[in-house]
Amino acid sequence: MIKTTRPGRDGTVRITFTLPADEPCGAVSVVGDFNDWNPLAHPLRRRANGARSVTVTVPVGSMLRFRYLAEGGVWFDDETAPARDAQGASIEV
Repeated sequence: MIKTTRPGRDGTVRITFTLPADEPCGAVSVVGDFNDWNPLAHPLRRRANGARSVTVTVPVGSMLRFRYLAEGGVWFDDETAPARDAQGASIEV
């Protein structure tokens, strides 16, 4: 699931990427053009409700391309993303 905040006074939007607690099992990171596809930049962390999430801040009007990278080198897309193509998911904020 992807959730965005309203634009802030500083011209940025916060985007929260959330996955269920056990799908997929193991560590997962969100990687994309906003973090130079660095799998170490935004690992999802376990929350009190069991879900895993991470929040990134980007400028308003950004078009983000991203994918998730799970343990073992498994890439997958967010099924809730507004748009997907052969190279991953995208969202405009």
